[in-house]
Amino acid sequence: MILYSSGSEQHNLTGEDLNRGLREAFDKLGVRKKILIIPPDITRFHSRAGEITRMSYDYFGHRVTDILPALGTHKPMNPDELDTMFPGVPHHLFRIHDWRNDIVQIGEVPGEFISSISDGALNYSWPVEINKMVWEGGHDLIISPGQVVPHEVIGMANYNKNLLIGCGGAESINKSHFLGAVYGMERIMGVAHNPVRQVLNYASNHFLSQLPVLYVLTVLSAAPKSGSGMLTRGLFIGTTIDVFEAAAELSRKVNISHLDHPLQKVVVHLDKREYRSTWLGNKSIYRTRMAIADGGELIVLAPGVKEFGEDPEIDRLIRKYGYHGTPATLNAVKQNTDLQHNLSAAAHLIHGSSEGRFRITYCPGHLSRQEIENAGFSFGDLESLTRQYNAEYLQDGYNRTDSGDEFYFISNPATGLWNCQ
Repeated sequence: MILYSSGSEQHNLTGEDLNRGLREAFDKLGVRKKILIIPPDITRFHSRAGEITRMSYDYFGHRVTDILPALGTHKPMNPDELDTMFPGVPHHLFRIHDWRNDIVQIGEVPGEFISSISDGALNYSWPVEINKMVWEGGHDLIISPGQVVPHEVIGMANYNKNLLIGCGGAESINKSHFLGAVYGMERIMGVAHNPVRQVLNYASNHFLSQLPVLYVLTVLSAAPKSGSGMLTRGLFIGTTIDVFEAAAELSRKVNISHLDHPLQKVVVHLDKREYRSTWLGNKSIYRTRMAIADGGELIVLAPGVKEFGEDPEIDRLIRKYGYHGTPATLNAVKQNTDLQHNLSAAAHLIHGSSEGRFRITYCPGHLSRQEIENAGFSFGDLESLTRQYNAEYLQDGYNRTDSGDEFYFISNPATGLWNCQ
């Protein structure tokens, strides 16, 4: 059921528009006494979910008893990040999701189902794991805000991913990521219905019906001029998959750039507030690899990147095995139990490789040449390449250097998907 819907390719919703839509939807719910909000974390800063969380708190007041950011494998937010993402929301309401320990299994998706939807690529069962507070907290309303946008693991981000992955456990996160990687990232990105989403929908239909979840989904696109922020194209609020499908259809129109020819050089800038690891920063690779020509180059300007994984064990595994493509990663999985127990890391190593098709030059603010090259990337000097490709003066899309060389610039890879297929 959709309680509120507003959006189009021409919309540009203001904060007042968002607040009005929220209040209209909330007014239809009746009295709610104990409310949990599950927003994304600072790595989804531009989703406007932080504003929506604050507006929800303003509406319900003390009835909001808990706020659980859907961290997935990410690090907990620090006080400064909470203030940046959720200004005015009391810190004492925030809880931390521990994806390795603080979960309960509530069901299982059978291996036969996974085999049937993955063309027989995998046949393991999938545990339906969720944070204990979500399942056992006794809340009579769970608000789940977030942005629908093309995504490398789930095709289109958000909806039940926020609960089942963002608030999921180690095994469920590992197996879902690996399913997407083995099935093929290019077959999934920008596609609303795919094997990973089918697994989550199976879990929702069979095991989550008792949870009073209200999805608040935004769709945004980058402003035409680089550095000018985001335009909010849609707001969709409801309790069923219809709300996700409406948002995904709009996202497909405003977030996917279809190019006429493969790109020889792509330059991506990563905002240091959002991208502190290659685990996050490799969106620069995921979202562009279908647009880059064989023999081309991707230059990643990453001033905030200081580590590989958000989780210490995943960081260790990325450093150990590196981004060397699908065959090498699958072989490493067969031969090493540490990767077998951390399949999301294996999936990430597959996603973060060019499969030898094009060169990836990483320019980190806080990692050494040796660290970058050991991981399988080329190293670029951040200072000199930032002077050459200064994000403050570039337009998203085609640009030329002073010497006449053409390149394609992307100010934030999280805003969409680029392809020429």
